[in-house]
Amino acid sequence: MPTVSLYPLRFEPILRRLIWGGRRLGTVLHKPIGEGNDYAESWELSDYRDAVSVVNEGELSGTTLRDLVHHRGREVLGPGLSGRSQFPLLVKFIDAREVLSVQVHPDDEKGKRLAGDNGKTETWVVVDAEPESLIYAGLRPGVTREQFQAAIEDGQVEPLLHRFPARPGDCIMIEAGTVHAIGAGVLLAEIQQMSDATFRVFDWGRVGADGRPRELHITEAMESTDFTRGPVNPLIPAREPAGEGNIREGLSRCPFFALERWRLSRPAVLGQTDRFTILMGMEGCAEVRHEGQRARLAFGQTLLLPAAVGPCEIIPDGEAVVLTCVVP
Repeated sequence: MPTVSLYPLRFEPILRRLIWGGRRLGTVLHKPIGEGNDYAESWELSDYRDAVSVVNEGELSGTTLRDLVHHRGREVLGPGLSGRSQFPLLVKFIDAREVLSVQVHPDDEKGKRLAGDNGKTETWVVVDAEPESLIYAGLRPGVTREQFQAAIEDGQVEPLLHRFPARPGDCIMIEAGTVHAIGAGVLLAEIQQMSDATFRVFDWGRVGADGRPRELHITEAMESTDFTRGPVNPLIPAREPAGEGNIREGLSRCPFFALERWRLSRPAVLGQTDRFTILMGMEGCAEVRHEGQRARLAFGQTLLLPAAVGPCEIIPDGEAVVLTCVVP
């Protein structure tokens, strides 16, 4: 790999088509979708199996995220993370035209044992939602393993699920072991561990493209569910001024990632000196400046600031909202 100075990196989105997807990845987020109403996910940053992100801008165009981590891990990830063989996070946008299956993700131990994969803790940030859209997150208070098992067998899972209206801007943390589903009409950003370990427990009587019910994973899901967790509600952002006219909101924090939302009306400096930072454009548009180079961060776009790049100046075009994500 030629030794090219690193810069804010943009990657080609990896589009995934699934039966519950829609068209808003294209019509709202301006992703390059084609015909069809089943565009479900845009993987913005991925080093997962054969779904590997590729740089699509600048001198490193055509280089995979996997190669960058393998050959230049210290520069990309940061000195404290450079021993990793894989980029640690998967970042995506999700368009749910239909409700997703009721499902649960395992923790690391169960993920490796039951699925040969990492565990999967994730955070959602709602981008848009239709008026009646719902989020299902956690079980209602007091639901036991035996009650949940019986509800699965009877096809009556929904009454046991905690639910609330989906509202743009809401942030919901779904820890491994939490039963959940994204409701119909929700468009959201998702930050998660690098994993696709998912165990379905209920699919609303839906059939797949082949006309047959989709596979369920009830045994694995029951083993992975944390029945002590109970309902999960949107997080309350920790808001604080961050310079004249700007607001920083602490959203979610766990051992795998820390997420903040910046509401910008003035220039700000974002990024870390010792680890990578992910930027996601959530509203408006901004310009990211680094050593004379400029990159656009528009609504629905994602940039990776390698550790070697360090903090960058972010210049909003009027007002902009930017998510930042780092590994603690």
